[in-house]
Amino acid sequence: MDHCHTSDLISLEQALETMLSQVAPLQESESIALTSAAGRITAAAVISPIDVPPFANSAMDGYAVRTNELNTNAPLPVAGKAFAGAPYTGEWPAKTCIRIMTGAPIPTGADAVIMQEQAEVSEAGVRFNAPVRSGQNIRLAGEDIRQGASVLPAGVKLGAAQLPLLASLGVAEVQVMRKLKVAVFSTGDELQPVGQPLQAGQIYDTNRFAVRLMLEQLGCTVIDLGIIRDDQATLRAAFNQADSQADVVISSGGVSVGEADYTKQMLDELGQVGFWKLAIKPGKPFAFGKLQHAWFCGLPGNPVSAALTFYQLVQPLLAKLAGHSEWRLPARLKARALTPLKKSPGRLDFQRGIFSSNAAGELEVSSTGHQGSHVFSSYSQGNCFIVLERERGFVAAGEMVDIEPFNGLLGN
Repeated sequence: MDHCHTSDLISLEQALETMLSQVAPLQESESIALTSAAGRITAAAVISPIDVPPFANSAMDGYAVRTNELNTNAPLPVAGKAFAGAPYTGEWPAKTCIRIMTGAPIPTGADAVIMQEQAEVSEAGVRFNAPVRSGQNIRLAGEDIRQGASVLPAGVKLGAAQLPLLASLGVAEVQVMRKLKVAVFSTGDELQPVGQPLQAGQIYDTNRFAVRLMLEQLGCTVIDLGIIRDDQATLRAAFNQADSQADVVISSGGVSVGEADYTKQMLDELGQVGFWKLAIKPGKPFAFGKLQHAWFCGLPGNPVSAALTFYQLVQPLLAKLAGHSEWRLPARLKARALTPLKKSPGRLDFQRGIFSSNAAGELEVSSTGHQGSHVFSSYSQGNCFIVLERERGFVAAGEMVDIEPFNGLLGN
């Protein structure tokens, strides 16, 4: 039972608050080409250098008119044509109209555009069959964005919704936060790199592979120090190398209480320990602290636990350090459990689940199956965490539970 010795465990909320209260965003930034800025974080507000649209233009295919010339029902001859990129520049005689296409600049003097569906064309000219008001179907200069206006604040991740907007303003370069440098290594004599044959008692180094993939998705520069064997001198050298090169050091394994688990000892020697035991499942053994230069996160050795603690704790830490002020985990939702969920009180439980909407539009969720901390396939099978409260026990089918949909780090 998890009741035993849980009073000294730190809640996820306490851990996250402790971590985020100690770190501040990096101060260094750089100016880069807009074409290379996907995934980067704005370091300063982006100010529009122009009005958008830059000139008054037509919102419709139709006819540009001077409304004071529409006081009779007489047809107006067409004086010329205006196209997007080819404005009408000739003389515009009184009591005539100009054929105009969507996006074309409004001819000087015109104060309305009448859509072509409201026009009757004859050899004598164009007669309009609907009421006309001044300003209709005209997009004014600066109607979307005014020159000098703040288009994006600092702390925004640049993607498909933001970069085309900046391109439409003619912004060729943007000031962004520099990339975080994160050093990562795994500890343990039992680990073998992916692609190498396993010897007796060995397992593949899944954690470092998974962490590196997640760091790359988050836009970090990864310094991969490989597998560090269970030797104090070797581990000390790895910590010193990582501390000298990175903003954040992430290790996997060695944070429990085994005789060969030297990570905590190294952190006591080289830096400061924040906390070690969390009231979450999976992922109780998690380390946070500060080396001489870099922040440190020690992930559990079990693959599911390592991925969960990275997702719930390291991910928001990196977002704050990177200056991503708008970063949030997906909101938790209510869903009805379709399967029983085994749970003992004592720790906040993040079980992997599969949620969907039923015919009535209600959310339902089922377990991915066995929830052991070694069953990494539960991430590929699932699309959410089933978040069960710390003091909650067994959940019967039909009960309501909280779910947290995976974000892009784990989702498809």
